[in-house]
Amino acid sequence: MREVVLDTETTGFEPLEGHRVLEIAAIEIVNLMPTGKVFHTLLDPERDVPPEASRVHGFTRADLEGKPRFAAKAQEMLDFLGDSPIVAHNAPFDFKHLDSELARCKRPPLGLSRMVDSLALARTAFPGAQNSLDALCRRYDIDLSARSTHNALLDVKLLAEVYLELRGGRQPGLVLGAAPAVQNLMREERGARTPRPMTITPEQEAAFEAFLTKIKDPLWKR
Repeated sequence: MREVVLDTETTGFEPLEGHRVLEIAAIEIVNLMPTGKVFHTLLDPERDVPPEASRVHGFTRADLEGKPRFAAKAQEMLDFLGDSPIVAHNAPFDFKHLDSELARCKRPPLGLSRMVDSLALARTAFPGAQNSLDALCRRYDIDLSARSTHNALLDVKLLAEVYLELRGGRQPGLVLGAAPAVQNLMREERGARTPRPMTITPEQEAAFEAFLTKIKDPLWKR
């Protein structure tokens, strides 16, 4: 099964207030294993980047000048996403921003049926616990040393690791690796068995009878 793990960075929280996407990153996984295929782009948001947003992801307006606009990268992004499920942490946020950008290009939305929210999965697995990406990385002992800001390319790599842990992604690889050995054992040719009858000496029988006298209503006497 092919899935795509995705993250975006934006100029703010609400596209209805004019906020735009400025970075998109996505990683392909197949059967819960990364394939190494990555989509990543920085975008010109065609507006200012508020200081509070820059403090989160580290990008300023100057960093994004000359980068392609969303419309120029939309088809490449859609080709990478294909029709696969899309995994994101707090996925409704990413979907509403990408759908807003797609609407600007007069393209259809991604479709909520494709949404896989890793935050919802984490809340089910760890109810009442902290389930931010940082908290989940710490819980799963995933290295956070490079995460000084929340840029999408780093976050999506961390999220892919977290998602594989949430879904038990390492187990299928272990099972598949063990399967051939199990099959080989079952295919081994075995010779005819030699019967090995068990005999009981009178002494052993007497010891067993003595043991039964110490048990109330022993099963062996019924």
